[in-house]
Amino acid sequence: MTVRTRVAPSPTGDPHVGTAYIALFNQCFARAHGGQFLLRIEDTDQARSTPESEQAILDSLRWLGLDWDEGPDVGGDHGPYRQSERMELYGQYARQLVAAGKAFICYRSAEELDALREARRAAGNGTALKPSDLKLPEEEVARREAAGEPYVIRMMVPEDDGRCEIDDMLRGSIELDWGMVDAQILLKSDGMPTYHLANVVDDHLMGITHVIRGEEWINSAPKHKLLYEYFGWDMPQLCHLPLLRNPDKSKLSKRKNPTSILYYQRMGFLPEALLNYLGRMGWSMPDEREKFSLADMLEHFDIQRVSLGGPIFDVEKLRWLNGLWIREDLDTAQLAQRLVDWAYNADNLQRVLPHAQKRMEVLSDFAPLAAFLVSGTLPITEDSFSAVKGEREDILRHLQFALWRLEALRHWNRDTIWDTLKGLADAEGVKVKDFLAPLFVAIAGSSASFSVVDSMELLGPDMSRARLRHAIEVLGGVSKKAMKRLEKTYQQLG
Repeated sequence: MTVRTRVAPSPTGDPHVGTAYIALFNQCFARAHGGQFLLRIEDTDQARSTPESEQAILDSLRWLGLDWDEGPDVGGDHGPYRQSERMELYGQYARQLVAAGKAFICYRSAEELDALREARRAAGNGTALKPSDLKLPEEEVARREAAGEPYVIRMMVPEDDGRCEIDDMLRGSIELDWGMVDAQILLKSDGMPTYHLANVVDDHLMGITHVIRGEEWINSAPKHKLLYEYFGWDMPQLCHLPLLRNPDKSKLSKRKNPTSILYYQRMGFLPEALLNYLGRMGWSMPDEREKFSLADMLEHFDIQRVSLGGPIFDVEKLRWLNGLWIREDLDTAQLAQRLVDWAYNADNLQRVLPHAQKRMEVLSDFAPLAAFLVSGTLPITEDSFSAVKGEREDILRHLQFALWRLEALRHWNRDTIWDTLKGLADAEGVKVKDFLAPLFVAIAGSSASFSVVDSMELLGPDMSRARLRHAIEVLGGVSKKAMKRLEKTYQQLG
């Protein structure tokens, strides 16, 4: 048997360090067993998926030094490698299950589903809906079908409270309660598959032998096991890696820690150091040394050396490790080249100069004008916002609303950023100049800079959003109670 592993990111935002973490372990496992590693793009969420995000995933993983044997950019014998290009397959397999009695067509509306869950809750039961909860009388199904009402295809699941046994490479036998498993949607009303159907179909057709993924998927394993049984296919071996966590042990999230690979690239971390740090997340070299290369990890890789304790992603520890790489692995000529490649290259200068030139009288003006573009976290304080109109609560509201809008922005360029922020200012009934004032400070560290919209385009989405989050924290942050009020007000803006 040839070992085949895969990573399957969704192109719906900035490339996540968690994706690189999973990709690294899949590549190492495949290479350690003389196998192949695949990259598949799970882009069935067409509302949020973008070509820019897909390209950012490919570029950032390659920047880290990872590579794959098959994928959307390199081809292979098991393509296509984008789920959006495999749509006919999923419908065929979903209807195959319906014909075999392993799935059913469900016409239940969202309101009906809410009522069913509430009824189960009131009866003291779990809220996982079973086929018996969802199925309608045949005459009602016929009526809704004749009326052309939307439907989904759901999988059949056990009605009893028995246990499902899952074999995990790291955890051994895991028992999960069937009572917690709902009649999962396999095909949505728009014909798009859910992760669960597409994942199982693709892994089988692409010959995946080992599924190495995050432990958040453990609870989905019974559904996947059922689907493999329904189709009559052999199930790949499962291995659930521990989740990356913040220093406070919570799940790694952008609210508490930068999670975008592009952020770390923009900050000036070395790819070797970041990959080294991800390799240390729950795994160790036989000699326990902390600094090692990808080649070292590949040479000594053993999946059984993964520790199940939640690995802490500590940016300060990463900075320390990155410092070792800078001092121990680069001579001054190499460091100079890294600096040029990172920020001081002709392409970057050509992007910045049109904005800086308008404010320059002597060449020495350039460095102060552009310093914030090659900086990380800016040394701003609450006093930095003293010249901004409005109370502290108003400034925080503007920053938080801007952050939420910019987090949802699918295409990052000057025009879309401007339209987004102007629209938000208009919705709040605030002059756009006043609305943008705190953003100038958050993004550039000063209101005496060139256009904040141009600055955000130059900085990119990852760093821009990180600076807005930092500014919010500098101003004291938003309490849970205040956050609920802000969320309500924000939703009313539309």
